[in-house]
Formats: sequence, structure tokens, C-alpha cells
Amino acid sequence: MSLGFSNAGFDVVAAFDAWDAAVRCYSENFSHPIHHFDLSDVPTSVKAIQPLRPEVIIGGPPCQDFSSAGKRVEMARADLTHAYASIIEQVGPRAFVMENVERARLSVAYSKAREIFVRAGYNIHEVVLDASFYGVPQQRKRFFCIGIRDGDIGNIESSLRDQASTQRMTIRDYLGMEFGVTRYYRHPRNYSRRAVYSIDEPSATVRGVNRPVPPGYPGHVLDAGPVTDDLRPLTTLERSRIQTFPKTFRFDGTKSDLELLIGNAVPVNLAAAVGHALMSALSI
Repeated sequence: MSLGFSNAGFDVVAAFDAWDAAVRCYSENFSHPIHHFDLSDVPTSVKAIQPLRPEVIIGGPPCQDFSSAGKRVEMARADLTHAYASIIEQVGPRAFVMENVERARLSVAYSKAREIFVRAGYNIHEVVLDASFYGVPQQRKRFFCIGIRDGDIGNIESSLRDQASTQRMTIRDYLGMEFGVTRYYRHPRNYSRRAVYSIDEPSATVRGVNRPVPPGYPGHVLDAGPVTDDLRPLTTLERSRIQTFPKTFRFDGTKSDLELLIGNAVPVNLAAAVGHALMSALSI
């Protein structure tokens, strides 16, 4: 989100995260500071953020408790959604953006957060966006709650509508033959789902796991082709390109950490689209 909003013209001045791997990766790619910080401690967080006097706060509280890839049970991590809303209320930026998985908009945690946003005087625009219509070669739906205190909230909807393409972006559209393959393997959650994809379609949602082709994969009627000896999954860095990170973005860490960092990220180009929409609403 930071890179996307920077590309949309925002000046990002600081970031906060409690995950060591995220802090290390972030610090290698941005000149502004990232603070190793537990944002569930709302009073301490507010004291740390208020001196920055931010006009806009953007963030994505952890989504595992809402994700279709998880158990879909709201637990402790959902409390960070409430913490995020409380920080927004107490710091009082001119605008904010909160991102999460699509199903989060139906959660109890979000409904409580929304009450806090409205109580704090924000006009709210809620929208689910498919990244493949916003310059990302990936079918990835994400929920955005965008709030502003002053500005034209209607500009957000019209800007997002104007920015959306009429066709989904494919991998070939965005990257050509950069990967050197026309088909690749993406491990399904179970064998009732397809696993072989073509670069002439958008990628399925990039998740935080990446596995090799198992010897026993039986194939699927919807696969983009047969299971052949040269079939392979995309590499970690190739998956970062699907998320529209530039080649210059530096990833350093364990493979499992990098897969999670990339899989959990908001696609850069999707974040930029939201940033452009918010910029138009604020008339900055």
C-alpha cells in the first residue's frame, strides 16, 4: 500500500508493523522510517502517531481470521481491526483507508469498526475491488473502507469507476514472456479445483504458500493444459511480479517469510488506484 500510494502522489512519512520480517523488508525499500510496533496497544500507538500529524492513514489489519484460506472464525487478530478504528478516531486524520479480504465486510469486527469511524465524523465509501481490472494480472478481490472528513466522497466512486478497465489483465498483458513459460502450476486447496494456469489469463489469488507439483496430482478438467515434465510453479520473485512489485523491489529473508510477505500484500497497482481515487476526493 505504501508503494502504491507513493506512486499515486502521496508522501508517506512513516510506517508501523510488529512482524520482524515485514519491518526488515520495508526498511530495505523505503527511505522513511518503519517502526517495530504493536498497534494493538492503542494508547501507546496514538502517542507515537499523533506527532506525525498525518493527513491520511492507510493500513490493513491482519486478515487471517476473515480469510477464505483460514478457518473463518473471528479471534484475537480481528481485535486489530477495532484497534485500527480506535487509532483513527483518536488521531483524527483527514482521511483513512482500511483494506481487508472481501468477506471481512460482513464480520462483527468490521461492523464495530465502522461504528467508530462514523462516530468520529467520517463519511464512508465501502467497495470490493477486483485487482485484475486495475492493472494487476491477478483475480484478487479486496475490500476497502475509505473514510474522509472533508472532501467529496462521491469522487472516490467515480474515480474508481473511471480507472477500471473493461477487460481483466492477463499475465501476458502485463509481463509478456518474462517468466519464460506459457503455463504454470498453482497448488489448489484440494484436488477438486484446477491447478494448471495459462499466462493468457489473470493469475488466481496469490496466497502465502507456494508448493511444487506433487507426484500424485491427477489433473483437472479445467486445467489450462496437461501435467508435463516441464510444468513448474512460479518462483517467489515471479509471484511478487504478479503482485505488481517492480523488479527493483528488494526481498530478502527466508522463503516462508517472503511467501507470506508477498501473499499478504496489497497489489501495488491496486493500491495506486485507490490512492488516485482518494487524491481526487481530497483535491490535494
